[in-house]
Amino acid sequence: MNYHFITIEGNIGAGKTTLAHLLAKKFEARLILEEFADNPFLSKFYENPQQYAFPLELFFMAERYKQLKELVQSRDLFQTITISDYLFTKCLLFAKVNLPEEEFRLYQKLFEIIHQQIVQPDILIYLHAPVQRLQSNIRRRNRSYEQHIPDEYLFSIQETYTQYIKQHNMKTIFVDASNADFLGNEKHLQVIIDALGKDYGPGQHFFTLP
Repeated sequence: MNYHFITIEGNIGAGKTTLAHLLAKKFEARLILEEFADNPFLSKFYENPQQYAFPLELFFMAERYKQLKELVQSRDLFQTITISDYLFTKCLLFAKVNLPEEEFRLYQKLFEIIHQQIVQPDILIYLHAPVQRLQSNIRRRNRSYEQHIPDEYLFSIQETYTQYIKQHNMKTIFVDASNADFLGNEKHLQVIIDALGKDYGPGQHFFTLP
């Protein structure tokens, strides 16, 4: 394995956490998961985005920073691989969509101070699925506060992610996850495992699932 810190990203409902669990089990890796359920502003945000977007994003950034800062400070001698189901830059990408311009500029200043202290992944796995599939996955996992997310919001998040990945030329395994079933189809998981066995230069490297 050439990669010691692997990050999985994608839109809401893309299957990030499921894949992270499976890869962590396969590689006996340390697992870092987004603790979204602890955010007291999340359900309020979906009810009233304008009022709760800023505290929502601040809380997420603080929690992500705490988790990833601990990764730097505590090296586990028995687990040489770490897998995370989020990229710290996710803070900025969601804030760009959710915050008005003045609040975003303030948030960006805070982000830039904190971002310098965070370890960056060796490789990013990005799961790209159409909005219709995302909505289907969201309905299936049945979190009450997610059931009325507009298609337009998911489109905005999707576009923000893809623009960021292109602009920053990150070393990225870009997966067409339109029909992804990592739990039920071993071949889908094997595509990702095989992809992680290769060495890549910067930029996007595209994979489709059988």
